[in-house]
Amino acid sequence: MIRLSIVTLLLLLSPLTTWADDRPLTYDRINLSVSAGQEVDNDTLVSVLYAQEEGNDPSLLSQKVNQVVASAVDKAKRSPAIKVQTLDYNTSPIYRNKVLSGWRVRQSIRLESGNAAELSQLIGDLQQQLGVSSISYAISPERKQESETKLITQAIAAFRKRAQMITQEMGRSGYRLVNMNVNTSGIAPRPRPMRAMAMQADAAPPTLEAGSRRVEVNINGTIELKP
Repeated sequence: MIRLSIVTLLLLLSPLTTWADDRPLTYDRINLSVSAGQEVDNDTLVSVLYAQEEGNDPSLLSQKVNQVVASAVDKAKRSPAIKVQTLDYNTSPIYRNKVLSGWRVRQSIRLESGNAAELSQLIGDLQQQLGVSSISYAISPERKQESETKLITQAIAAFRKRAQMITQEMGRSGYRLVNMNVNTSGIAPRPRPMRAMAMQADAAPPTLEAGSRRVEVNINGTIELKP
């Protein structure tokens, strides 16, 4: 009876012992998080404009909108410094007192340029036929990448400094890096909505200030202290 109990106990313990031996050692691990950031001047102006017509004949309305947008695109393409992109195009019914009273046709275009003065002048010219939906500043991909590269170097240095400080405070001889995640972020300013100023022949270019936005790099990782 005693022999059976010992054999049974060994069989029960054997799988647990094997499972425990196969598990990786995860003690003395510490999670760290550091960040580095800076204000970066915006260098790209972005604007969304639109052409819109309302009436009873959708076909005629579409033709008018297409002509206006085509003319605006042609003007924008004359400048190599300005990027132009056509956006959403939609035709929607207009109801008054639940009765169909007409149609609305609308299409938008997006303009982008690193030459704010030139794009601002173009926006002023296009306001004679187009409405201005929004205007905002952004950081160009090139400037953003350059800033992030510098911040990553700073953040990694801060991570190593903190890891070394913890190692010393814990009385350990050193540490090894288990994993590290690098994340970049930037808080984009909200596009400024503009009052519709279409069909104003005397519309002046808008007054704009580039400002800046914060670019940040966040690093979180895990270190394992040496015995």
